[in-house]
Amino acid sequence: MEAELRTLRIDRQATTTKHARKFGRWSTFAVAACALMGVVVLAYSRVVTSAEVEVYRVPLPGTSDPDTVLAATGYIIAAHKIEVAAKVPGKVTWIGVEKGDHVQQGKEVVRLDDAEYRAQVLQAEGAVENLKAKLQELERGSRPQEIAKAKADFESASADLVNCEVTLKRTRILVTDGVLARQTLDDAQDRYDAQASKVSSLQQSYELQQIGPREEEIASMRAQLDQAKGVLAYATAELDGTIIRAPVSGTILERNVEKGEFVTTGFVGDKGAKGYVVALADLDDLEVELDIDQNNFARLKPSQPATITTDAYPDRKYAGRIAEVSPEADRQKATIQVKVKIDSPDQLLRPDMNASVAFREETTGAADVRNTPPGASVPLAAVRNDQVFVVENDHVRQCNVMVGKTHNGSVEITSGLGGGEEIVLNPPADLRSGDKIRVKGRS
Repeated sequence: MEAELRTLRIDRQATTTKHARKFGRWSTFAVAACALMGVVVLAYSRVVTSAEVEVYRVPLPGTSDPDTVLAATGYIIAAHKIEVAAKVPGKVTWIGVEKGDHVQQGKEVVRLDDAEYRAQVLQAEGAVENLKAKLQELERGSRPQEIAKAKADFESASADLVNCEVTLKRTRILVTDGVLARQTLDDAQDRYDAQASKVSSLQQSYELQQIGPREEEIASMRAQLDQAKGVLAYATAELDGTIIRAPVSGTILERNVEKGEFVTTGFVGDKGAKGYVVALADLDDLEVELDIDQNNFARLKPSQPATITTDAYPDRKYAGRIAEVSPEADRQKATIQVKVKIDSPDQLLRPDMNASVAFREETTGAADVRNTPPGASVPLAAVRNDQVFVVENDHVRQCNVMVGKTHNGSVEITSGLGGGEEIVLNPPADLRSGDKIRVKGRS
């Protein structure tokens, strides 16, 4: 009986071991599922989100410069862009240029309706001629005939005065004798006084004719003539303003008006306010505008030489020098604006093109260049653990490279890049191959 009872007893140790094995299998499955979900979420987040990065275009073989102290990207601009505005209001009657045309200094580009301005010029010219004649009359003085007439009038009036005096004396005697009434004497006296006043007036006129006009009258007339000439000059300038000319030789970058459109000195068109009719610039005088990070600004100095390349023509190099440094920094961007003048631009360069600038150290000979091994130099900040991130559309691809010597913040790439690629500068620590990115400054 005892032996049979022992066979019916439950082995609790075996049961516990069985449950433990079952729980272990479920735990392992749960951990694996969580890990898989994390990987999926991380991969999804990398696909959906995109990091904003700065890029650098790798020079083509043979274009790297071992003396590069700093590389930066910017845009080509015209050193002097001129926006030609209308001096007077009017309706556009003729346009002589199109966008991209090359014009010489003084060439007519736009004409305005000038009928009203021509009428104002004619009116001003008439006033000037009138005042000229009056001034000439004053300056020449009285003519001999006018003097003779004044003398004759004076002598005639003097003779009449003598007759009036004789009549007055005779009348006084007759009134005293009682022959004539007292009223007759009063009338004779009045005639005498009137004639005496007339003689005095004619005498003054005769003397003035002999002397001529006063200097003050001549000066006043000259001042009136000068004023009229000023009005004529202003009207002429207004008329000349209806013809808008190119102030310098250059290329038309923009045309803001159409024939029949009314313009003023600050006119408004279909795209809003316009302060000019055409914009032009000398495309033989180009610069590259750059925003240099304040941390790297100390590497640059005035008139420092540089080599310029463009994204459109990466196989062409242009020499240049720093021409302008902004006197103030941009607080928000933490950058300082620098402009590099292109020494000999050609017809391939256009304003607003992307450009890469490699600032170089001054060299006294060519030995350093000859002894440098071939290879493309890129900013040291683009290389991480002998790898770079190459931009392909809106994603990046991790690429292994072999690096050579470092020089002034740049490192030589001996293999792994063919030249012309865009690589990420200062790649984020969590950037991985296949991640989506946005290039700073591009829409």
